[in-house]
Amino acid sequence: MWESTPFAEMVREATTGEEVTYRKLAETAIDPKTGQQLTHNALWKIAHAEQVKISPWIVRAVAAALGKDVREVQAAAAEQYIGLTAGDPFDATTPGAAVVVAHVPGLRPADMPKVEELLRNWAAGSGGSSS
Repeated sequence: MWESTPFAEMVREATTGEEVTYRKLAETAIDPKTGQQLTHNALWKIAHAEQVKISPWIVRAVAAALGKDVREVQAAAAEQYIGLTAGDPFDATTPGAAVVVAHVPGLRPADMPKVEELLRNWAAGSGGSSS
């Protein structure tokens, strides 16, 4: 049985329909930057949390195949492979800047007051913490 992990689950969920197989998914698993394409075997390994040498192009190819934002897929891969949750817990992202905070799973914004203070100061234009 495979581990229950976000990156693996994304790929497994994409193949739950009767018409979507790993071979079919691999047809669109192409990194838009490099043009490299994942094989159906690689997608199967990812879906079953088997050992895969992860790299940025693989994450971008999975995002392309799933039709998901690459940042969402990167966050899922980070959680699966290095045990960090990544996201914007303070809704600080703006059209000109993406805010991504990596933290151990289970932390809430209230558990990260220094990070919140830093982001609020940055948003206010002071660029640093007040302490």
